[in-house]
Amino acid sequence: MNKCHSNTELSSHEGTRCQFNGGTGAIKFAEGRIRPVCGLGIDVHQDFYVVVEQVGGSNPKPPQRFQKAAFLHWAAKLRRGGAEVHAVYEACGFGFSLQRQLSALSIHCYVACAQKLDEHNKRVKTDGLDAKALCLKLDRFVQGNRDALARVRVPTEKEEQLRALHRQREQLVKVRKQLEAQGRSLWVNHGFEPVKSWWKPRTFAALDVPQWMRELLQNSQPILLGLQEKIAALTIQLQSAAAPNQPCGLGLMTSVIIDREIGDWNRFNNRRQIASYTGLCPGEYSSGNTRLQSCVTKHGNPRLRAALVELAWRLVRFQPNYKPILKWKRLLGKGALATGAARKKAIVAVARQLAVDLWRIKTGRLRAEELGLIN
Repeated sequence: MNKCHSNTELSSHEGTRCQFNGGTGAIKFAEGRIRPVCGLGIDVHQDFYVVVEQVGGSNPKPPQRFQKAAFLHWAAKLRRGGAEVHAVYEACGFGFSLQRQLSALSIHCYVACAQKLDEHNKRVKTDGLDAKALCLKLDRFVQGNRDALARVRVPTEKEEQLRALHRQREQLVKVRKQLEAQGRSLWVNHGFEPVKSWWKPRTFAALDVPQWMRELLQNSQPILLGLQEKIAALTIQLQSAAAPNQPCGLGLMTSVIIDREIGDWNRFNNRRQIASYTGLCPGEYSSGNTRLQSCVTKHGNPRLRAALVELAWRLVRFQPNYKPILKWKRLLGKGALATGAARKKAIVAVARQLAVDLWRIKTGRLRAEELGLIN
């Protein structure tokens, strides 16, 4: 009986690549020197890295486990050996420090979107398999297939520091709401009518509750007061950083959040790119003669998306002559008889166009007045 053997260790899905296009996995310089291309797929953990190495388009080597310092020393040694080193790892909670460290060693490091790496659906997941899958994708990317890696833009350290400020404020607001809700829950559980903002000094002093309940609430009240003080200080700091002469209704806080989440407006080449980044574009499931558009993709930056939708609702009131508002006035106007779903679709359309118009304003393509936004 003839048996069919499949080699699953090929360096890429197009295993016979070299036979057809002559790729050698090496870079040849004018003076005749040949520099091999080395690819590293990295599975990142807090205390260690699992790395799969591939040299010159050959089969990936077995995974290796490194401590952080040892890996950087090993990668630097590879680079000093004359190899053209490329590396990739998935975006994760450990940020972009590894990318910056490798870039400082003259290693081309990419950060890929988190994704399912089990392409064959074997339902087997290990650090070594994930690193190998990343390495294979990197090989195809380096060979010229730019769609092989869904890359994440690496912000500058300055951009990260700026956006960390409003993100911390957002976290503090969330904690404050949780503690306040826990206090209200205590009231409801024991048959009392909850009081809004019960933790504020004047309101707390006038509470008509049993002593035992007051003592329990008193455990959270100083924390809530401290949180509110920090939130107010951060709010003033952020609002003072807003650009002057903002269009009416844009809001100092909202404008700062949008600018810092975007980072660099000039990195978008056209309106489709900025609209896609917001995640406010409709999803599509089409096959054959069937075309179905679904809810928004939610691809991209969730904080930016929330800020744009909030701003769009504000502009309905403060910028009634803004072109997208005029277009959807029948659904968004006060007293409109539209359903909730229709109003949500309309405000998403306004928010998407608003992102495009802000990009046009920030990059100098148009002035705010030309778009119907007045100061």
